[in-house]
Amino acid sequence: MFPEFRELISELKTSNRYFHKRFDQHNELDQRIKLIEARLEPGTHDEIEVMKKQKLAIKDELYELLKRVNLERQAS
Repeated sequence: MFPEFRELISELKTSNRYFHKRFDQHNELDQRIKLIEARLEPGTHDEIEVMKKQKLAIKDELYELLKRVNLERQAS
């Protein structure tokens, strides 16, 4: 996810608790969706759709955080 921010992601995962928490939540949703789609875990189509929307919202939030931090660093 976001290869252009690979280094910044690694840094924020260790220095920013909020970013780390949201990053983990995104990955947990991704894993759960894959397990349900592979029929390795129970779940409905509606549950998958809700989780996909949650995952996308988190991804959008992470991207905005990454852009903001990157811009702040470029400005200083």
